[in-house]
Amino acid sequence: MNQQPMQQPPSMISSKDLLYLTDMLSWNLNATKKAHFYASQSQIPEIHQALEAACQMHQRHYQQILDHLNSQPGNIN
Repeated sequence: MNQQPMQQPPSMISSKDLLYLTDMLSWNLNATKKAHFYASQSQIPEIHQALEAACQMHQRHYQQILDHLNSQPGNIN
């Protein structure tokens, strides 16, 4: 079956979608914390820098998801 991508997000999301969004936030937050922890443990500057870059990337993704959810009409705060 050839499905076309959605042109715009639905006005309401299912509980399954909400659980997936919660998981995505958790995954990014966990990855941010782990990358930062391991960067702080590294004695090799290149490794430290790569892990901090990964930390910042996951932090950006986390914030982008939150910003998108907060910008939707009818959001729950």
